[in-house]
Amino acid sequence: MLRPDTFALTALLALVTALGPVSTDMYLPSMPDISRVLGATVAEVQLTLSSYLAGYALGQIAYGPFSDRYGRRPVLLFALALFCIANLACALASSIEALIAARTLQALGGSGAIVVTRAIVRDLYAGARAGRELSLMGAIMAIAPIVAPLVGGVLQTAFGWRANFIVTFGVGVIATILVWRSLPETLSRRAPEPLTFGGAVRVYAGLLQNRAYLAHLGIVAASFAGLFAWISGSPFVLQDIYGLSPFGFSLAFVVGSLGFMLGTLLATQLVMRAGLDRTLGWGSLALAAGGLALTASLALGATSVAALVLPIALYLFGLGLALPQAMAGALTPFPDRAGAASSLIGFVQQASAATLGAVVGHTLGQTAWPMAAAVAAMGCLALLVWSASRRVRAHAG
Repeated sequence: MLRPDTFALTALLALVTALGPVSTDMYLPSMPDISRVLGATVAEVQLTLSSYLAGYALGQIAYGPFSDRYGRRPVLLFALALFCIANLACALASSIEALIAARTLQALGGSGAIVVTRAIVRDLYAGARAGRELSLMGAIMAIAPIVAPLVGGVLQTAFGWRANFIVTFGVGVIATILVWRSLPETLSRRAPEPLTFGGAVRVYAGLLQNRAYLAHLGIVAASFAGLFAWISGSPFVLQDIYGLSPFGFSLAFVVGSLGFMLGTLLATQLVMRAGLDRTLGWGSLALAAGGLALTASLALGATSVAALVLPIALYLFGLGLALPQAMAGALTPFPDRAGAASSLIGFVQQASAATLGAVVGHTLGQTAWPMAAAVAAMGCLALLVWSASRRVRAHAG
């Protein structure tokens, strides 16, 4: 079994966490082809993304309390098994309705991975140390949105869209085997009371009464929703409006994702020196700057792909700085309820992303403005929440 404070444990948690981005990013180059092969509209294909996000959000509500009561390992293994089964269902889908349903099931399995891994981090670390661990996991995990679209573009060109889900199934199987063989149980004291619906509601209500938790939750939700405005809109904007091929789109997506990797790498060093709040503030500033730069590019009539991708890279750089620190700040006050706190973070995070992604998908036409406006609004909102809540978060710390 792997021990705490080892790179091997961090890498395993990052791999499990990366299942979500892999499930989303690998099939993005295939979205136009799915539309053609299954005879679906753009809005219907967007539902394969939005339904995944909705299922990902709803699934997280249950996993946290269960992991607080029954332990991290068994709950995580169940989630991974469900994830693998759902990937096979995606690969075999013969209609857009079947694919949407299978993607929802895939999300219900994959949502357990992110909830339990965040809870494991809180079991082992707190404060800036937890922020550093989440940033390091994010830096490793950032390989997924860089590699996954490239792999997806190659698979789409060579084999078609179904191959993406077959490969994702393989990744899920590897993650399941590694967790089963190597991950120790990190929950030292299980929740003593029986797990009931009313009890879970009371736990979540207690979390929402903590103003510092709410402030960090707002930053998480806004910054992550901006990311999914980009993820939801970019396949159609860059391929249908800007004329990129699936592989060309993958390359453009990778350039933007490098910003997230750089942000998380910097955060691993910065948070231990400057602390959670300053790192979070600089990340929020970069989020707003990237979003506003994106809208400025469109307003000035820029027509190159770089005019979209470079501002997004700045936004994602800010996300890499801010997101792990906001999560660590939210989890730190609740060592005995880390699973539930992680669940609520994930639910709000994914619900906001699913909602904004669906809005962007339904408003896209022959312009990138719906996507750009959404990214800018979320970046500015994250900065506003950080600025307005500094006294509350400082008092809580």
